[in-house]
Amino acid sequence: MDSETIAHGLAALADVDQEVARAFEMLGPPPPRLRPVGFETFLATIVSQQLATEAARAILGRVQALMPQTTAQALLSVDDDALRSAGLSFRKIEYAKGLALAVEEGRFDIDALATMSDEDAIASITALRGFGRWSAEIYLMFSLRRPDVFPADDLALQVALGRLKGLEARPTAKQARELVAHWAPWRSVGALFLWHYYRGAPA
Repeated sequence: MDSETIAHGLAALADVDQEVARAFEMLGPPPPRLRPVGFETFLATIVSQQLATEAARAILGRVQALMPQTTAQALLSVDDDALRSAGLSFRKIEYAKGLALAVEEGRFDIDALATMSDEDAIASITALRGFGRWSAEIYLMFSLRRPDVFPADDLALQVALGRLKGLEARPTAKQARELVAHWAPWRSVGALFLWHYYRGAPA
């Protein structure tokens, strides 16, 4: 999401939610967050699972150095031992090669995601091994720039939403979705703001 989308979405959210309006006045907008579309971003998602950002970036760089370009075809030609030496676990190699094979065989069409509905795109992504709903929703939000996605299973979002709404306990994913239903059609911006709030608001 770019700055213009964030500003437009937060203005709309502040109109329908007084807690968002107060927090927005206190913290200001979150920074833009954009990721490219395509195979490289999906590969980066696998590499980064359960790793700190800097460690994931270093491993991804070593993996990419093994290929002339970051494509499904190129990855399939890389020996598993070389990927292991670059820092990928056996499980992540399995996921990465599975992704690449699905692309090469036409079972997963990355370009087609742009024309699918949110739920159809999420279903297509989560059919791949190694990709849960959260990963799919993040791709929709920051690569496809879909405006109305809310990854309710995210722990930080649940904590931030509970704090924003003054709840005694962290809401469940189901409760979180209900609490932000009136944020439509700007729930992606709302989620980005909640991560911003999580890092910047007093406990």
